[in-house]
Amino acid sequence: MNETFKALADPTRRKILELLKERDLTAGEISEYFNMTKPSISNHLKILKQADLVQDEKRGQFVIYSLNTTVFQDLIGWFFSFQKGEN
Repeated sequence: MNETFKALADPTRRKILELLKERDLTAGEISEYFNMTKPSISNHLKILKQADLVQDEKRGQFVIYSLNTTVFQDLIGWFFSFQKGEN
C-alpha cells in the first residue's frame, strides 16, 4: 500500500488517473494533456503500474492504459475500516 500512496502523492499522476477514469488511453494520448516529455509521462505511467493503479495492454502497435479499479476498491475499504464501530 505504500507504493500506492507514493504514486497518488504526485499531482501529475493524479491527473493521469482522472484522464483514465473517463476512458482508456495510449501514452501518446495521455501526453497531449501535459507540457512534458513523453519519457517523463512514461515514467509516471511506470510508477502507476508498479502501484497497480493502472494496467496496460498491447493492442497492435499501441499500449493501452486503463484504471485498475480493484486497487481503488481495496483503498476505499481500507479507509472505511477507520469508521467508528468497525474493526
